[in-house]
Amino acid sequence: MLGIRLSLALFLYAVITLAQGYNPDMVLVEGGEFRMGWNNGGADEKPVHTVLLDDFYIGKYEVTQHEWKLVMGSDSISCYIAGCDSCPVERVSWFNVQQFISKLNAQTNLDYRLPTEAEWEYAARGGIHSRSFKYSGSNEDNRVAWNVGTSNSTSHAVGKKKPNELGLYDMSGNVFEWCSDWYSSGWYAESAVNNPTGPPEGLYRVIRGGSWYYDSSGLRVTDRDSANPLYRYGYIGFRLCRSASSDKK
Repeated sequence: MLGIRLSLALFLYAVITLAQGYNPDMVLVEGGEFRMGWNNGGADEKPVHTVLLDDFYIGKYEVTQHEWKLVMGSDSISCYIAGCDSCPVERVSWFNVQQFISKLNAQTNLDYRLPTEAEWEYAARGGIHSRSFKYSGSNEDNRVAWNVGTSNSTSHAVGKKKPNELGLYDMSGNVFEWCSDWYSSGWYAESAVNNPTGPPEGLYRVIRGGSWYYDSSGLRVTDRDSANPLYRYGYIGFRLCRSASSDKK
């Protein structure tokens, strides 16, 4: 009985909050041209290639456990860290994230989505304001990232480290972030120039940014990784994205 009352209370809280206007904190990223990848990185970071992107919005922070509960309500699933509402949501599969986005879009009448891998890297680099840092916002990973040496083997509340040039937090470290693209180790040799969206099919989805259990080598803005979209990992979360062109519809 208590569980039913708690579920009902959470559902009503979500409805009231959304009725008052739940608006994810987004940053406008001005589109432009950049060189994606790194010739001194892993094999899947090569070749460095030119990418042109349109304007888009990306989340200032990783989606938190509190925000997940607000949107999902009674459909919320257990998170990796109990009682840390300001920590990034974890243990959500790529498909769980699609369910969250579908609900959020229905509630806001907007077109949120996951960033493409190219959008993610461009934003992590600082967009047109990039200062070519190795990590997102600094050449010293400890300034911008929770990593294996500083995390105490857990994620942390979002926004506690230094932001990058666009004012984005935790794009290096804390938790990996799902991207929309299928992963292919050799995709950079085939990638389109304009607004690339990745291979048409695959087994794994791209994850970016490294996490709390990675050392500095895995936190670089160019480092690539992948994960099974069906699985819920205790070190993968996400941040939202939205095309700026959708504002003009």
